[in-house]
Amino acid sequence: MMYKIPMTVNGMRKLKKELHELKHHKRPKIISSLIEARKHGDLKENAEYHAAREEQSFCESRIRDIESKLCYAQVIDIKNINFSGKVIFGTTVEILNLNTNKICKFCIVGNDESDFKNNLISIDSPVSRALIGQKISDIVIVNTPSGKLRYKILNIEHI
Repeated sequence: MMYKIPMTVNGMRKLKKELHELKHHKRPKIISSLIEARKHGDLKENAEYHAAREEQSFCESRIRDIESKLCYAQVIDIKNINFSGKVIFGTTVEILNLNTNKICKFCIVGNDESDFKNNLISIDSPVSRALIGQKISDIVIVNTPSGKLRYKILNIEHI
């Protein structure tokens, strides 16, 4: 049995948008490229044809991947969950790294949504795992390859 894949409402929207783009824009474009490349004769030495086939393979694989993820998605809308004061999936957390005195803020999201540059970290990351269930002022310790990191939870936003 396949497990549920947690994702935010925003994450689901992004996947649906990408799926629509792939099915209704990219796929037809690739098919046109294949038809055009076939007109150029011998397929064995036709670089355009082979490139289009490779692109088609990638596109179809990504479509299957997204459809599977959406099929097994457990969409969690943080707005529909009563705020308990604890860190849960979908909350935005502000923490202080007690080793460096650096403050950072991020939202805990599904694996496919994580984007460190945009302050979105995966539910499966060591930091998220350590923070889940904790509350403001708690200190958590995260084991990393470079040693133990200590964080203090400064704020939890339920938005």
